[in-house]
Amino acid sequence: EEEKKEGLIEFYDSFKDMFEFFCKNTTIHGTIRLVCSDSNRMKTAFWTLLLLASFGMLYWQFALMFSQYWAYPVVLTMSMHSEAKMFPAITICNLDPYRFELVSEHLVQLDRMAEESIAFLYGINTSASLFHTNEKNIHVKDLPSVGNLSRSSFKLSQNFSLLRMPDHNNRSGKKHSSVGFKLCNATGGNCFYKTYSSGMDAILEWYRFHYMNIMSQLPVIINISDHEEQIEDMVYSCQYDGERCRPSDYVHFHHPVFGSCYTFNSKGTDSFWTATKPGIPYGLSLILRAEQKDHIPLLSTVAGVKVMIHNHNQTPFLEHEGFDIRPGIATTIGIQQDEVNRLGGNYGKCTTNGNDVNVKLLYNNSYTLQACLLSCFQHIMVRKCGCGYYYYPLPPGAEYCDYNKQPAWGHCFYQLYNRLRNHHLNCFDQCPKPCRESLYKVSAGTAKWPSVKSQDWVRQALRHQNGYNSTSNRKDIAKVTIFYQQLNYQSVNESPLLSENLLLSSMGSQWSLWFGSSVLSVVEMFELLIDTVVLSLLFCYQRFRSKKTLKVARTPTIPS
Repeated sequence: EEEKKEGLIEFYDSFKDMFEFFCKNTTIHGTIRLVCSDSNRMKTAFWTLLLLASFGMLYWQFALMFSQYWAYPVVLTMSMHSEAKMFPAITICNLDPYRFELVSEHLVQLDRMAEESIAFLYGINTSASLFHTNEKNIHVKDLPSVGNLSRSSFKLSQNFSLLRMPDHNNRSGKKHSSVGFKLCNATGGNCFYKTYSSGMDAILEWYRFHYMNIMSQLPVIINISDHEEQIEDMVYSCQYDGERCRPSDYVHFHHPVFGSCYTFNSKGTDSFWTATKPGIPYGLSLILRAEQKDHIPLLSTVAGVKVMIHNHNQTPFLEHEGFDIRPGIATTIGIQQDEVNRLGGNYGKCTTNGNDVNVKLLYNNSYTLQACLLSCFQHIMVRKCGCGYYYYPLPPGAEYCDYNKQPAWGHCFYQLYNRLRNHHLNCFDQCPKPCRESLYKVSAGTAKWPSVKSQDWVRQALRHQNGYNSTSNRKDIAKVTIFYQQLNYQSVNESPLLSENLLLSSMGSQWSLWFGSSVLSVVEMFELLIDTVVLSLLFCYQRFRSKKTLKVARTPTIPS
């Protein structure tokens, strides 16, 4: 019998002919058994069920792959790099905040209130040992028209007295008490106690609360850093890579709690700070003055120097990061850099430079998560409380909180801050992490410096070279050396766990597993589908024509 040859356009006589032609010529395994076993209905049914089960398993696997792909998982890949790189920015603070002349009288009153509170709580007279009202005040230059703000209408509030309260939640049976102060809303209701289990922490927080109200009296337009203090008052010696530091290598600013601060290599653009070798001799070596003048002793109870290592063009948040250097100690700090690169987009929330973040940053440096969170908090506080927190920059048109003007701002602030700390504010949703971030791991070692036998000639050398005039034994100087332990750094990169190429490859593997076929087999399936649609249309058209012809044939002829 002469075999039928396939034409350019194939018209099948029936669906059965089309299906037989497909099963005999397709590259999908197992389909030919449906035709070869047509005389055995049991085998035909068996292979039909087997092919349907294979199709079901295949598309179940496809569903799992697409659900995993649309979840956008990432995998972390770590790589090591070794190259010359820029030394990080280093910020140091003397932990000695200023007593400004403009508000000196209010600070003296606050010291007296603190003295009375400590005497009430613990029966200790601290007037001779703790408070020094005759200390030198800091005068801000170029402010002749302001006068002494201490003569203004501002008055310290007596409504926030420190109290000792029994701890009712104590289960040990021992007598414990907490110390705190009472805060109420604008109507005098919804009161709560800001308490601490440590009386020292309670006194410090109470003092800072009043201190912020006093400092809010200073005009915002003044530059607190512009005064007669020079870096030589804090840094006796500065060397990097064996060379003396230059005046252009640092910037000065004042922190309300940590005092006078200097940031070295803040911009990270000077080739002088390029690190070409690891090790102590090639790092930053500083001899620092760690003397406490006790300007405001209850703001900082630590003696020494605050040090923070951070990225360039980044605001140092000293209240959240950094570490303290003890006086009379030589500290060596080895740093190791890590880089983190996040994908962003569908794979995670991150920002390249902060321009796509809904929060308007109040800091003039580059974007960081901490800067965004604090800016977000300050915006919410200005909106909810009517004023801004003194430690953070102000939005345009806002003013710092003052309990003479906003008596309930403390109640509002502490409730908002607790919500921020517990992630109940939407700031964490609005502030993504940077897509590219450098992290510094720190390891430190300490030793007494100078030693007993060398302290005399070290003091003499500092006296002749730097004007050092102290006679104390290692109690007012400190030495710190910061260096790269290794120039190689670890880069942690996010990459898609299931990319488009890997998805197609996995789909092809599953198709080959269940049918032993390829992409051409998929084309054959589409061809079968198109032939089925065309043949269905042809059959429908033929049926429609046959009905129309039959209707015309049955129409009676009208005689003339």
